[in-house]
Amino acid sequence: MSSSAESKIALAKTVLSTVGSVAATAMLVRTIVHDYIPPEFHEYIFFGLKNIFTKFSNELTMVIDEFDGLVNNEIYEAAEIYLGNKLSPNTHRLKISKPEKEKNFNIAMEHNEEVTDIYNGQKFKWIWLCIQTEAKHFHNPRDMNSTLKSEVRSFELTFHNKNKDLALNSYLPYIIKEAKLQKHENKTIKIHTVDYENIYNLHNMWKPVNLDHPAIFETIAMELDQKDMILKDLERFVKRKEYYRKVGKAWKRGYLLFGPPGTGKSSLIAAMANYLNFDIYDLELTELRRNSDLRKLLVATANKSILVVEDIDCTIDLQDNLANRAVAATSHGFHQQESKVTLSGLLNFIDGLWSSCGDERIIIFTTNHIEKLDPALLRPGRMDVHIHMAYCTPCGFKLLASNYLGIKEHKLFKEIEEIIDIAMVTPAEVAEQLLKEDEIEHSLKGLINFLNVKRKEKEEAKAKKVEITQVESVNEKKESVENGIKEREEEN
Repeated sequence: MSSSAESKIALAKTVLSTVGSVAATAMLVRTIVHDYIPPEFHEYIFFGLKNIFTKFSNELTMVIDEFDGLVNNEIYEAAEIYLGNKLSPNTHRLKISKPEKEKNFNIAMEHNEEVTDIYNGQKFKWIWLCIQTEAKHFHNPRDMNSTLKSEVRSFELTFHNKNKDLALNSYLPYIIKEAKLQKHENKTIKIHTVDYENIYNLHNMWKPVNLDHPAIFETIAMELDQKDMILKDLERFVKRKEYYRKVGKAWKRGYLLFGPPGTGKSSLIAAMANYLNFDIYDLELTELRRNSDLRKLLVATANKSILVVEDIDCTIDLQDNLANRAVAATSHGFHQQESKVTLSGLLNFIDGLWSSCGDERIIIFTTNHIEKLDPALLRPGRMDVHIHMAYCTPCGFKLLASNYLGIKEHKLFKEIEEIIDIAMVTPAEVAEQLLKEDEIEHSLKGLINFLNVKRKEKEEAKAKKVEITQVESVNEKKESVENGIKEREEEN
């Protein structure tokens, strides 16, 4: 036992001596390189040494740069999001940020930090590298500030050689998929409007702001059956990616919301966006000059989004007015280009080849007068679901009373329900009346007075219409008799 202990001590001394010699040699080499070799050759020397050691390693390293030329590298962006939730106990430094109007913190790795991820029982090691460079020798496509201009960023992914196929065919696709899900769940919903000053810049033609609209399906004054139908249709749509691909159709869905002003069309759109966590793109067709602009705007919209064209009947009617103004301006010696956004261009936009430029999109048209729309717009495949936004019903009133007053029943409910259908008022009008008073009793009595006034107006309008119809009928009969007398006189 004594001999064994002595041999172990001797071995330890030998190892320590060897390590010390290697360390001393390394320090000597480093000093010589630093003091006697020009700095521009340092990188080449260390790169050569690294290659020598790499030849004896069974590990493979993939370098994932931030950009592929001037185009964003999808794998880099996915890794940045994915690794934010994969920080290990050995991680000492994190980057954390939160834009002013965003709801979530953004967590990411700090420079040169290392994260180890286990996938299918195999170990994958990540390092985030940031190299400073002279700004004048490097162009970063995201050149918003000097820091970005002077940094070249990349991830290094290291793993065992045997896992190359696993990394390429399974691990990296998994990361891209997970990153998309995380990005969708954590994003703040935005509403985008067209920036007409940058309409020819593909990356800046849409200007976003946060959508803070509080509407949700639980608070919308709508018949329960209709609400349930919309929710089921939305759920079915987002789950049918493979089905749409199988049948050869673009993964999109068209909705037409029609009904009087104040019936909740805009609120329903906001509720759909909040339910699906989709951004909204608000498009005003009357501001566009040509069909090509329409196509560019469609290409620039993101997947998982809702494209809205409000008051489509007014948009179509306005085209003749624009053309007339163009002709009038030309006749006065001024040249003005006629609007060339056509019905065929619009149809191709929602149902033609260009409609397939993107996935998981919802297109919504709204109108106050469905009878004014061209039948070509209304068929399935363009507007798949027609939703009639009706006047407030007893069911809608109860929901509004629950939301605004916090009550589900009251002695005045029966009287309100008896006259609300006859009064033909919108949910917006009912909501406004409920907001006028702080006391529940006063609020409901105020609503009853309002409904009675509206009912009286409707009855008077109906009576007047009947009277006009009767007068027109008498006049028609009188004119018919006079024409008959005149004809007989001419015959005689």
